[in-house]
Amino acid sequence: MKNVTLGHLLPTARKQAELGDDERIVALLRDRWIDYPLATQALQQLERLYETPRRDRMPCLLLHGDSNIGKTKITAKFRRSHPNEFDDRTGVERCSVVSMQMPPTPDQHRFYSGLLFELGAPHNAAAGLASLERLARDILRRVSPRMLVVDEIHHLLAGSYREQRASLNLLKFLANDLQISMVLVGTRDAVLALQTDAQMISRYTPFEIPRWRESDGLRRLLAAFERVLPLRKPSDLARREIVQFVLSASGGLTGEISALLNNAAELAIRNGDELIDITHLEHVCRITQ
Repeated sequence: MKNVTLGHLLPTARKQAELGDDERIVALLRDRWIDYPLATQALQQLERLYETPRRDRMPCLLLHGDSNIGKTKITAKFRRSHPNEFDDRTGVERCSVVSMQMPPTPDQHRFYSGLLFELGAPHNAAAGLASLERLARDILRRVSPRMLVVDEIHHLLAGSYREQRASLNLLKFLANDLQISMVLVGTRDAVLALQTDAQMISRYTPFEIPRWRESDGLRRLLAAFERVLPLRKPSDLARREIVQFVLSASGGLTGEISALLNNAAELAIRNGDELIDITHLEHVCRITQ
């Protein structure tokens, strides 16, 4: 590491770059947040919903986009900024943001059971729907959330029309009953799922995370990745040939871009190059096909 400057890295990444090869490769496997304008806008929209005072008709959001575009990372980032807090006076843990997944099929019984699981509430999964609903509502009132996030909402389409209607009515009921903002997250099919109910469409503001295309935004994203990858030499990931290759190989999906760059960084560490070039990207694409 003597005479090696790490000015192309952020301070945390500089510390990682000073570690051994194995430690740096492990660091590549950890989740990291890469900021970009649309993600910032989504987080700001979530924060506005979170700060909305309780009222009869709470505003809600539909966050949608292709699979692996980064929707879940955005909601996870927001969730981390609003951790649970223990209320010493009441002895109850306050959960300001409750997050769960829609069951693979739109079944109300499984929905409430999954919700109770995320709340850490002991319950009998074999209990009747009315019992699970009553228990879930009682616990939600005690933990007093300000927001409920339901991921994989496109699973609604896996059920019959009757099951879809019942699940949509359940979501409307919870939002009204608890006076909380709800955030539904899913693929573009989620828009189709909500279009069957005029009330849902009027209440949920759509926010799309589109695929990347060649743009200044994508170049800034790749430059941001370069600042956090623990490589000891600059790669200039924002240059045109890299941008075009990454865009083609990833299909414009944020998750695929991250995986491609992580794999290329690991290769650059193992072979001692310490930077990502087009040859590293081509190599990892060949071995992952």
